[in-house]
Amino acid sequence: MTNYRTSMQIISDLLSATNDSGQEGIKTTRLLTKANLSHSRLSKILDTLTGSGLVNKIEFDGKNTIVITEKGRQYLESYLKFSSIAESFGLEL
Repeated sequence: MTNYRTSMQIISDLLSATNDSGQEGIKTTRLLTKANLSHSRLSKILDTLTGSGLVNKIEFDGKNTIVITEKGRQYLESYLKFSSIAESFGLEL
């Protein structure tokens, strides 16, 4: 049986990949690969994350670089803690 990721897990994957890339940020193509998403799905989610202030999108020479914000780091840390607690009780998020 295939286990599909929830939208929260996808957001966590995106924020983790962005956070791992450091202050230089991550290019859209690399993020697509790391998060295993289609371009259209990634675009929609990035619009939501940008609107929420969790990431910043920087455009330079027609290429986008995604950088996590402090608010995004706090969100990711809280999500990972909560996920760990839920998992210890046998729950899936």
